Amino acid sequence: MASEIILPKIGFSMTEGEIAEWLVLDGQTVNAGEPLFLLEADKSATEVEAPASGTLRILRQPGETCPVGTVIGLIE
Repeated sequence: MASEIILPKIGFSMTEGEIAEWLVLDGQTVNAGEPLFLLEADKSATEVEAPASGTLRILRQPGETCPVGTVIGLIE
């Protein structure tokens, strides 16, 4: 079963964030805990780690602003 990659809430008042850059390409293998993407929110960038190991499937592209809780990718 696939693990969802959810846009996390990294600040108390954060309601949305922008995917600045994926650090792993679509279709590549990723390991749990490995840096997965850069999230920009409130003028700062944060590395977000993979929640599971498997093959990355990107659903949202860099530059997209999404509400907190949005599924932005899958790890199969």
